[in-house]
Formats: sequence, C-alpha cells, structure tokens
Amino acid sequence: MSSADLPQNDVLGSPPHKTNDATRLALSRTILAHDRTLMAWVRTSTSMISFGFTIYKFFQFELKTPAEPAHHLIGPRGFALIMISTGLTGLLLAAIQHRSSLKLLRDMYGDQPRSVAGIVGWFVALLGVLALIAVLVRA
Repeated sequence: MSSADLPQNDVLGSPPHKTNDATRLALSRTILAHDRTLMAWVRTSTSMISFGFTIYKFFQFELKTPAEPAHHLIGPRGFALIMISTGLTGLLLAAIQHRSSLKLLRDMYGDQPRSVAGIVGWFVALLGVLALIAVLVRA
C-alpha cells in the first residue's frame, strides 16, 4: 500500500479514517511518552509533598519543649505548607497538560485507551491534599 492510497488530512485538519501500522505504533509511543512525563511529575510531587510533611512532623516533635523561642524568617510549618503546595501545584499543572495532550491525540486519531498514570496522579493529589489539611489543622 503506497502513501497515495492512504487517506490524507484535508485542509481543515480532519483526521484520516484509517491509519497504517507505523502511525499506530508512533501514536502508542507518543501516548506512553506522555504517561512517562506525568509519572515523572507524580514522582517529583510525591517527593515534595512527603518532604514538606516530614519536615513539619520532625520539627513538631523536636520543638515540643523549646529551650528558647526561635526567630526565623519562615518556620517549619510555613516551609511544609510551601513544599506541599508547590508539589500539589506542579502535579495539577502536569495533570492538566497530560489531559489536554491526550485529548488532542484522541481528537486527531480517534478513541485511545485511558491512562493509568492519570489515575495514579489523582491518588497522589488526594494524599497531598490530606497532608496539606493535616498541616493546616494542626496549627
């Protein structure tokens, strides 16, 4: 089958009705690359969220009986809030980008399988929100 036999996109960019094997494999690689990118963001966000929460809990136990009041620009609680919020914001932005990229691919090439990486991202975001609430409530 030559490239002349394959349906081409029209001027408006409508997707072809049939794709060859090379296009399907390229599409699969592209989707997997988007999933790997989201999982890298999930890993980074998880590290930031857990590091912020760990710092908060460590200093909460360490400063139970402070010998002298500490005068710092930012305390452990503030640092934890910044780290957890940064992790959640990064994860949210990565999830939005992942979703829009997959939507574009679905619009161009038809329905594609759902991403497990997106589900994992939402679970990590839920845990991050719970950590943020725990730090905010324990003022």
